[in-house]
Formats: sequence, structure tokens, C-alpha cells
Amino acid sequence: MKATDVLVRCLENEGVEYIFGVMGKETLDLVDSLSRSKKIQFVNTRHEQGAAFMADVYARLSHKAGVCTSTLGPGATNLLTGIASATLDFSPVVALIGQAGFERQHKESHQYLDLVKIFEPAAKWSIQIKDSLTLAEIVHKAFRTAKMEKPGAVIVELPENLAAQEISDDAITIIPAPTLMTVDEEIIAAVDQINNSQRPFIIVGNGVIRAKAVTEVNAFIDCLQAPVTHSMKAKGILPKDNPFNYFTFGFSEKDEVLHGIEKADLLIVIGYDFVERLPKEWNKKKVPVIHVNAISAVPDEYYPLKSELVGDVKRVMQAMIDLKIVPKPWEPSGNLREKIKQSYHIYGGGKSSLSITSILQAIEKRTCENTIVLSDVGSHKISIAKTYQPKKPNKVIISNGLASMGIAIPGAIGAKLACPADPVVCITGDGGALMNFAEIETAVRLGLAFVIIVLNDSKLKLEEQMMMQKLGNDYGTAFGNPDFVQLAESFGIRGERPASINEFEDILDKALTKNEFTLIEIKLVNE
Repeated sequence: MKATDVLVRCLENEGVEYIFGVMGKETLDLVDSLSRSKKIQFVNTRHEQGAAFMADVYARLSHKAGVCTSTLGPGATNLLTGIASATLDFSPVVALIGQAGFERQHKESHQYLDLVKIFEPAAKWSIQIKDSLTLAEIVHKAFRTAKMEKPGAVIVELPENLAAQEISDDAITIIPAPTLMTVDEEIIAAVDQINNSQRPFIIVGNGVIRAKAVTEVNAFIDCLQAPVTHSMKAKGILPKDNPFNYFTFGFSEKDEVLHGIEKADLLIVIGYDFVERLPKEWNKKKVPVIHVNAISAVPDEYYPLKSELVGDVKRVMQAMIDLKIVPKPWEPSGNLREKIKQSYHIYGGGKSSLSITSILQAIEKRTCENTIVLSDVGSHKISIAKTYQPKKPNKVIISNGLASMGIAIPGAIGAKLACPADPVVCITGDGGALMNFAEIETAVRLGLAFVIIVLNDSKLKLEEQMMMQKLGNDYGTAFGNPDFVQLAESFGIRGERPASINEFEDILDKALTKNEFTLIEIKLVNE
């Protein structure tokens, strides 16, 4: 068999269903081998960045590694933003990249760049296959590395001269990743510290979702009965109406939850990723921390460790529950939970205008528990993180590590392929929308249907706000836009521009009920 045939067999063994990418001369053998696979579909995207975003979101929702591919040179560098985004959002992605043959890598050569070095800072592991006989071993290590905590992107570069070589068809045996568990004495000590505290406060991160430990964390919360807050990517872990839910934290301004964290005498931090917000921003008073995560904590003076429980979060939490946890019901002063609900526009009282708040409340009211909402990056991301309350965990996808504009539309494709039965709504600003708008054609070609909401204010709203606050002007934030409705219709999908919140609700209901691929352009009003 030729090397790429063996590569495809290895990918099938890893459970790969889709490979997203743009082919080129150096990957023709790979695509040819994929054409004969009965298990893997090659999705020809319109841009490599879109391919990486699709693989990223697919991975987050499927709990498998997402796979993308590109040719060398500009094809590979186009992947870079999506690869970095996957790594900083701890999403397991494997990128298969074509490269020039060995015979021209030692000299100045057309489209040749040292891609292993270029990708090293953006990936967990970056390697070139130098011997086709090592292909199966490297591919398995790539998937294993991508999925182990903390997950991230891995780059495998295949030089063109190796792709068509004849090699053995043996594919390496799949070995599950090891499960780590902290020792009993450490768990007992941590529970004693919790029982001896007066005002513990629980902080929950996306690592709980990755570990599939939502049930155990909720059981722990029920036992302790202390206030809980979660990061943007951990939305939905705690039900909206849970009395201990103090909603989302991690904002640059008006982070209301911090008033409660400051009153605590112990922080129980479960599955939290520093990349979302460094402790200096939310633990200014250096409250002692019990760290529960799959890997050790990064040393930080604003994260003073009292106990460190490293291992499988699901098993650690169950072991803590099995011990006697003394309930510690307390409420931060000043009726904080109600203040957060009002500040974040949580619960009813929606505005009648077409504002981001009324739109989010309408979406929340009209969607089912399996609806997936994807947020692009911009001022609306903060609104989604505060206001929108999903009914289940891992149903709000937010880029908050690299915070990459342009992720929403290609991400919706990845979401729909990972969860074909679930409704998908992607919310994007006009800036982010046009970065990867061409991927609508990819979705149409695949026969997918979801809702795209484009918030149109002809500016980079978040940057305008920051510039006005810092410099007193908004130079360079404005731009012109096409007619998004006509543009959507040119791709063969339905385009709508509601004039009121009631009209928006009717359009959304119709799109979701009929499973109709719809773009809704919203001319935003100021809140």
C-alpha cells in the first residue's frame, strides 16, 4: 500500500469521520486515498482557517479529535490561526500538512517554509514524518497527544516524496490514554479544609465538561451548598435556576461575581483554565485555593494552593462526595445573586427593541435543551457570556483562549456535523461574519441547515468602546457592509431582515421548526 493509504487506515482506526481542508499538489495522494475510504468524508472547505475552525468545534462537541488538512506554504500558514485557537481553547485537533520533498528542503525553494518550527508555539506537538515506516506510530501518538489533558492541536507534516511510497499496511494498535488519580490522603485533607472553612466559593471551568464530570460536580455542589460561578466556556454546567448559581465570571469590566469571591475564605477551583482569565484578575485578595484538575496548577502568587488534587476530575469529585462534606450555605452580602441577574439581564423583562439582550432572551426562550449556540468574537460575545443561559453544558461554544474572530460560521458547520440532530444557531458580528462568509457554500454543499444571526452596526463595536474609553476617539473602527440578505440569497439560503423583535421571533421560530438554513441580519440599536 502507498503511505497515504496506510495513513487513512490509521485515521479510520482513530475513529475519524471528517477531514476538513483545501487540497494542493502536496496532498493529492492523501485526498486520493480518502476517496476510497468508507468511513471518512473529506470536506473541501473554502479556506484553511475555516477548516481548522470546523475541526476545533467538531472536536469540542463530539469528544473526538477533529482533523484538518492543508498543503504547504500559504495553505499551511492559513491554518495557523485556527490551530492556535484550538490549542488555547484546549480542543483536540490533528492537522495533516503537506510539505515539499526532502530533495528541496535544504535550499531556497518555491513555497517551502519550515512549518514544524512555525507551528511549534501554536501546537502541543509539531513533527515531520521523515521515514514512512514510522507513519503509523507517529499518527497514533499525534491523536493520543492531542486528546490527553490539556488537549490541543498537533501538527503532522508529510513530505510529498513520502506520500506515494509503498509501505507495510500494518496500523498500530490503539492504546487508551491513562487515567490518573490523586491519592486518598490528599482528598481527605482537602475535604477537611473545606469542612473547616466558613465561606467556601466554588469556581467551575471547562475542564469539567472535558472530563464528563458534570453530574459529579453538581452532586458536590448540592452537598456543599456554597455559591458557585463558572467561566464563559463552562456555561450550562449548573442549571439556571439552581439557587447556588452565581453565573459567569471572567470579564474585563463589571464582573459582578468578584464581590462574592472577595468575601470567601476558601476557593474550590474545579477544571478551570487560566487562559480564560488569570487569577490576578479575579483573586486579588489571594484567597486560598483547593485546585481540582487533570494537571497540576501553574505557579501563581494570586493562586495560593492549600490543596492540589490532580487526576481524573470525575473520579476525584466522586471520591470527595463519598466523604462527609459539611454543608456551608452562605450568601455574599448585598443580595449579590439578584444584582448579577439584573446586571446580566438574566430572566424576563426583555426589551421590545432589536437589542442584543432581547435577541438572546428570545433565543433562550424558543430553543430546546440540545440547541447549540456559537458565539463569534466581539462585543456580543460578552453579552452572550452574561445573558444567555443554556439548558445543558457544552451547548454554548465561545472562543475565549485565542478569541478568534471568524470562528462562528465555519464552527457551525463543525457543530452540525458533530451533532446532526441538534439545532445550531451561530451569532456573529458583521466584522467576523465576512471573514469566513464563503463557508456558507460549504454548508450548502453538505446539505446542512442552521441559523446565522449577523449583528450589523457597520463597525468593530468592541474596539470602538475600548478606543473611546482609552483615547476618546473611535478612529478606524467603522466600515461598509454588503446587503447581507441579498448575499445570503446568492448562496441559495434564506435571508431575512426583521424590523422588530416580534418579527425576529417569528423568523427564528420558522427557521427552527422547518430546519431551514437561514441568515437573519439584525440592524442593532444601542442599549
